Amino acid sequence: MKHLTRAMLAATAIAMAGSAHGADWFPYDAAKVEPPFAADGKAADVSYVPLEKASKPWQVCVSFPHMKDAYWLGVDYGVAEEAARLGVKMNLVEAGGYTELNKQISQIEDCVASGANAVVIGAISFDGLNNLVSEVSKKGIPVIDVINGISSPDISAKSLVSFYTMGAETGAYLAKKHPAGSEGVEVGWFPGPAGAGWVEAAHKGFMDAVKGSAVKVLEPKFGDTGKEVQLKLVEDELQAHPNIRYIAGTAVTAEAAQGLIRERGLEGKVDLLAFYMTPGVYESIKRGFILAAPADSMVIQGRIAIDQAVRILEGKDYLKHVGPKIFVVDPSNVGSVPQTNILPPDGYKPVFNVN
Repeated sequence: MKHLTRAMLAATAIAMAGSAHGADWFPYDAAKVEPPFAADGKAADVSYVPLEKASKPWQVCVSFPHMKDAYWLGVDYGVAEEAARLGVKMNLVEAGGYTELNKQISQIEDCVASGANAVVIGAISFDGLNNLVSEVSKKGIPVIDVINGISSPDISAKSLVSFYTMGAETGAYLAKKHPAGSEGVEVGWFPGPAGAGWVEAAHKGFMDAVKGSAVKVLEPKFGDTGKEVQLKLVEDELQAHPNIRYIAGTAVTAEAAQGLIRERGLEGKVDLLAFYMTPGVYESIKRGFILAAPADSMVIQGRIAIDQAVRILEGKDYLKHVGPKIFVVDPSNVGSVPQTNILPPDGYKPVFNVN
């Protein structure tokens, strides 16, 4: 993709950064959406530069759906590092899974009650937090939507990429390999938990991108992003459709399916794709077990969300709807994309508090 070189340059800058809190992660190639929050908003290139320091140690509450996979570990790295770099306090809560909407709501309510100045939410549900967001924003507390998407008009800012684009990049990759007129191929598609905003968006993007190609997508199989759930879905799909050529879906799907593909001697017969990046996916692309995945630089999304929160609290200019540039990683470029751009460092352990 045309953005790859710039993304790689930004990645190199991060890799070379020597300070404890990645002071040189910026400027970062990003895209802002105008008008902000609009479903049909247009993306425009921007170079993202955060504040140098916060004026005071604001308390920022961060809420995630879970910390069960390396994806959210990467976002955690971003929010924790940026809170430390800016000099603000950060308290992170996680609900334990995409079925735990009520728990996420009560955790955020507790956070606000204990004095949070701003709230950053990786939402379990696209619509299910809207009443809460309205209540919190009425108290003058900014709410930042990170990664997953929230439909509430009361959100103060969004730090996320379009999961529609993530799904579309994955679908387009397959459509290019199997254009109209070539032999048809079957794809098992595992978009993630039904009802989550990011899942619905990725699903639409993927389906739109394969339209008119020789790619035939089987009925999508929705499910929680726990490894056991995804593995069972893949097993059932392979059983029902022995001619599947590709398994595409969440990073957990691709990672969980690797052992199964090898076990059944299907290497080279069934290829795996994820529509977002994790350390496991990155390593497996390097080793030839997973074919491709777009990178959404989730670390940077976490960093930007904290910077947006501080800018809003301090009455400074901020981008309302922005995210890092997306590019596809596959065997042709995996060796030249530094990991520190798109993933947390090896061996990173979750950080729940920054004081």
